[in-house]
Amino acid sequence: MRSLPLLPPSPDPRSTLTELQALGARWIGPAGAGLSRVGGAGPSDHKAIVLDGQTVMVPIHTAAASASPFALRATGAATARLERDGVVIGSVTFPAAPRFYERTTADGIPYWKIATLHSTDVLATTVLQQCTRYIDRDSSCQFCAIGGSLAAGRTIARKTPAQLAEVAHAAVHLDGVRHMVMTTGTPATPDRGARLLAECAAAVTARVELPIQAQCEPPADDAWFGRLKDAGVVSLGMHLEAVTDEVRRTIMPGKAEVPLARYFAAFEAAVRVFGRGQVSTYILAGLGDSARDIVATCRAVAGMGVYPFVVPFVPIRGTPLETHPPPKPAFMTQLLAEVAAVVREGGLSQATIKAGCGKCGACSTLRAYEGAA
Repeated sequence: MRSLPLLPPSPDPRSTLTELQALGARWIGPAGAGLSRVGGAGPSDHKAIVLDGQTVMVPIHTAAASASPFALRATGAATARLERDGVVIGSVTFPAAPRFYERTTADGIPYWKIATLHSTDVLATTVLQQCTRYIDRDSSCQFCAIGGSLAAGRTIARKTPAQLAEVAHAAVHLDGVRHMVMTTGTPATPDRGARLLAECAAAVTARVELPIQAQCEPPADDAWFGRLKDAGVVSLGMHLEAVTDEVRRTIMPGKAEVPLARYFAAFEAAVRVFGRGQVSTYILAGLGDSARDIVATCRAVAGMGVYPFVVPFVPIRGTPLETHPPPKPAFMTQLLAEVAAVVREGGLSQATIKAGCGKCGACSTLRAYEGAA
């Protein structure tokens, strides 16, 4: 009896997710359906999807996504088919607009202009939607769109502590938000935004029980780390984005004026305050740093107790890098596997982070590799 040919093994789900996140997906469905973000800070030009129980942020509004072999074809108000080259490979769900988006403040500002839902259960805000580095595009971070959403009227320039406390309270009680990210544009002050972050965190934690991650550049005075913790911040993000001086000077010339040595000193000081694993740094793969340099930096920061959150770079429309190619999926797959090994060696884990981007994990598939032997 002739044996039937063996079916090829199913692809590693981690590789599929990593490829999807690097290449993005074409959205085939009603414009604006579901929850997606265009421009601004954070996971912009993305849509949150849930595939096989894992939430990932997938680029859908980028130039690369328009040419992606992947497509998301809407099948309902919160469902879609995931296709590759016209072949259905899975079903996904995505979050609808949260109920707190329907509310406005007493002075008439929609809640969604003050804070937004990221992924499925993260409240995120940019407390100061202006940045001293963004004023001059020759010195700004070339990937940043912090001014885009402000110019388009999708947010306000500065959120007050009272506004954020009001919105956070509603997001927790109406939509089950579980933690919060507060980031900021960098003001021309030595605290680099830490003062406003502390004021806002104190107001939120006085109103509602919600773990908060604050994100800013390293302040000139390490005493701000203690002040942030006293205000209710439980996790801190200080983001390198690029890891070599050459790429930093090219991609973010203004921010590169803060030397890497200052970041490492700040990491050490912050870990003493927040503890191992509660300080993290965002690293964008695909800006020009080699995998070897990224892994070496991840090993260095992980050894200090800093969680290296490595994500694929997503070119955002309206920025100088909007046509920059995203990283190759094979590059990301190998890189994330190596970074996950470094994270394990450092005794760190996404699962133990109390709040923030690393805890959410949706902008990278790094967490899917952390459990690998």
